[in-house]
Amino acid sequence: MSMNWMIIAGLIVPGIMTGVGAIPALFARDVPRKWLDVMLGFAAGVMLAATCFSLILPSIEYGGNGISAVLVTAAGIAVGAAMIDLIDYYAPHEHLINKHHEGVVTDSLKKIWLFVIAITIHNIPEGLAVGVAFGSANPTHGLPIAIGIGLQNMPEGLAVAFALMREKYSAKMAFFIALITGIIEPVMAFMGFGLVRLFKPALPFILALAAGAMLFVIVDEVIPETHSSGNERAASYAMTIGFIIMMVLDIALG
Repeated sequence: MSMNWMIIAGLIVPGIMTGVGAIPALFARDVPRKWLDVMLGFAAGVMLAATCFSLILPSIEYGGNGISAVLVTAAGIAVGAAMIDLIDYYAPHEHLINKHHEGVVTDSLKKIWLFVIAITIHNIPEGLAVGVAFGSANPTHGLPIAIGIGLQNMPEGLAVAFALMREKYSAKMAFFIALITGIIEPVMAFMGFGLVRLFKPALPFILALAAGAMLFVIVDEVIPETHSSGNERAASYAMTIGFIIMMVLDIALG
C-alpha cells in the first residue's frame, strides 16, 4: 500500500469500526450491564495508552525534549482539556448509561439527539488524535493509533447500540445510530491532519492538544460510566488489558 493510501485508510477506517462493532446488536437482544462496563473499560485503556505513547511522548520529542518542550506539551494538554470541557458544558447531551444530562437542554430536543450529541462529543478527540498523528513528521506514527482507536471503537460501538436498545430503540435503529456517530471521527481526522500540515511548527502543541482532549473524555465520561454500577473491578482489569494492548501496538508498529 502506498503512503497516501495508508494515510487515507488510517483517517477513515477507525470511525467506521464503530459501526462494525455494533453489528452483533442486530442479532442479540441484550447484553449484561457488566459487559457494557467491561467493553467501555477496555476502550478507556486503549485511549489512555494512545494518549501517552502516541501523543504526549511524541509531542515532547518533537519539541526538543527540554523543559520548553515539556511546557509546550503541558499547555497543549490544558487547552485540549478546556476545549472539550467547553463543548461538554454547553452542548446538550445525555450520557448513554447513567442517564446524566449535561449542557443546555431544551424541551424541543428529542432524547435520541441527546444520545447522538453525547457520542459525537466522545468521538471528537479520537478523530483529532488520529489525524494529528498521521500529519506528523513521520506519518507511520499514525498507524498504531489508528489501529488502537479502531480497536477500541468496536466494543464502544457495541456498547452504544445495546444502550440504545435498552432505551427501546430497535436493533436496526441502534446500529444505524452507532454507525452514523462514527462519521465524526473521519471528519475530525482530516481536520487534524490538515491542521498539522498547515502549521507544522505547532506540531508539539497540536499533538498535546489532542492528548488533553482525549484525557478529559476518559476521566470525565468513560471511567465514571464504568464505575457507576458496581462493576469497577472488572472494568479496571479491562482498562488495564486495553492499555497493555495499545502499548504493545505502539511499540511494535511505531
